[in-house]
Amino acid sequence: MEHITFLVAVVIVTALAFDFTNGFHDTANAMATSIATGALRPKVAVGISAVLNFAGAFLSVKVASTISGGIVNEKAGIHPSVIFAALAGAILWNLVTWLRGLPSSSSHALYGGLIGATVVGVGLDGVNFSTVVTKILIPAVASPVVAGLAAWGATKVAYLITRRGGAKTTTKGFKIGQMFSASLVSLAHGTNDAQKTMGIITLTLVSVGALPKHALPPTWVIASAGLAIALGTYMGGWRIIRSMGKGLTDVQAPQGFAAEAATTAVILTSSHMGYGLSTTQVVSGGIMGAGLGGPKAQVHWSMARRMVYTWGLTLPAAAVVAGAAAFVADQGTWGVVLVGAALVAGSGTMWLLSRRQPVTASNVNEVPELTDVTPVPVPGSAASPATTPTTTVAA
Repeated sequence: MEHITFLVAVVIVTALAFDFTNGFHDTANAMATSIATGALRPKVAVGISAVLNFAGAFLSVKVASTISGGIVNEKAGIHPSVIFAALAGAILWNLVTWLRGLPSSSSHALYGGLIGATVVGVGLDGVNFSTVVTKILIPAVASPVVAGLAAWGATKVAYLITRRGGAKTTTKGFKIGQMFSASLVSLAHGTNDAQKTMGIITLTLVSVGALPKHALPPTWVIASAGLAIALGTYMGGWRIIRSMGKGLTDVQAPQGFAAEAATTAVILTSSHMGYGLSTTQVVSGGIMGAGLGGPKAQVHWSMARRMVYTWGLTLPAAAVVAGAAAFVADQGTWGVVLVGAALVAGSGTMWLLSRRQPVTASNVNEVPELTDVTPVPVPGSAASPATTPTTTVAA
């Protein structure tokens, strides 16, 4: 019994560690465009985002229910060691993509880890694949497209209604608007992503009988998950902020406002419906849509391709790592200790590697190298293959 209690405590701490990495990995979702356009100073932006992520954690628990009682079958005998392995796979993939400055999905890393660990530790019957398809895979494909189309239309409207205004006045007005739209994205992010850790902790408590099946997250779980993601957000995922703010397109204030407004609408709607979508993919789709909707219709396709490849790899890669971790952890106490040691060693190694070329609040808006010229020709646009360069941000 003491062993189970200790393991549950380890899983809860690891889940909150994942929530922390989710926070700094996904800070860019809310604040990348506002920082890139100068609407908010970097440190102010992450501070606002942290507070609103915490507040958003209390607005809904529908996504948490999808995690705790939807993806996995509670009757299949999920053990805390399986959940621990799932978290290990998700955390390691988050850190790998953060080190490379790639805006991958923390959500899909968690889903992949949970699926891979469950299949190895319990069997195929432990995963509700119908829920995976309807609540995860379909939203993964549809949400960035919807956000991109909405942002493209909003950007067109924004430039249309301000075409007779002075450029300086228009930019200032949209920068003020971005303060509010970016804040709404942070609030929406809290309602979606913080819930995923709530769901994991709730699933752990259900697995040992501390909570009844289909239970909602207790208040202390909601508060601790909200606090963990807020602290991670305040740390600032500067590498990914640079990639999303400067790597996808040369975003201007009207485009930033349009992207954030579209993103907020998609995330809040999905949270209300219990869809565990990737806020990273939604925001990236919104930024690309806004880039195409601007006067120069410009997107840096080399970065976009790398990002999409990462999206496709995230769920299976996290599943493979978590599956291997589940196999080791299932061998007993020594297996759990070995997985924990590998997680700590891997995390520490990636942090040390990141110190070689640090990205901070002071240099987040610098673009390292500009290569790969690939313009987006649009009839009637000023852009053309001969004149409009498209840039790639070196990782």
